Amino acid sequence: MADHYFTSNPNAKHKEQNFEMTLKGNMITFNTDSGVFSKERVDYGSQVMIEAVDPSVFPNGKVLDMGCGYGPVGLSLAKAYPELSIDMVDVNERALDLARKNAEENGIKNVDIYLSSIYENVEEKAFGAVLSNPPIRAGKKVVHQIISEAYDHLAEDGVLVIVIQKKQGAPSAKQRMTDVFDNVERIALDKGYWVLQAKK
Repeated sequence: MADHYFTSNPNAKHKEQNFEMTLKGNMITFNTDSGVFSKERVDYGSQVMIEAVDPSVFPNGKVLDMGCGYGPVGLSLAKAYPELSIDMVDVNERALDLARKNAEENGIKNVDIYLSSIYENVEEKAFGAVLSNPPIRAGKKVVHQIISEAYDHLAEDGVLVIVIQKKQGAPSAKQRMTDVFDNVERIALDKGYWVLQAKK
C-alpha cells in the first residue's frame, strides 16, 4: 500500500526537487520530495488561504500552522509578517525536514518547526490564530478533530482558518466550526475552495 503524506515516516523513494513561487508578495524557494503533499507546486487551496489570511484580525502574533507540510503557509506568512511567531507542525518527518531547510534557505527565522500528530505536542494554549489546510485523505474524523481541538489552543478572540474544497467536505467542516465556535464566515471562495474563519 502506498504511503500517504500524513504518514510519520514515508517510505517513498526520495525524489527531491525545488521551485520558486511568489506568495504574499515575496518570492520563496521551496524544496520538496516524494512522500509529501503537493510536491510539484504549492497547492491551489493553500494559495487561496495564504492570500486570504489577514493577521490584523489576530489578537496576538502567535500562530500555529497545523499540518504544515514542507512549509508554504507558515513560511510565506512568516516572511510577509516578521512580527509573527509561527509554530509549524506536521506528522510527516520528511515534510518537517524540508520545512526546516526551506526556512533556512529563505532566511526565515520567526518559525518553530516540530513533530506533532495533530495537537499532541502543541503546548501553547493562546495562539492568535490556528491555520490549516487539513489532510482530506486522513478522513473526516481527523479534519473535524483539527477543528474541534483548535478551540483549546486559541487565545480569547483567536481565529481558526481552514481551507477545504466544497466537494471534499467544506459544508460539513463549516457546520463543525459553527458547532464548536458558534460562528463561522467564509472569507474567500475560489475554484471551489472555501476559506472558513471562526473566532473564539
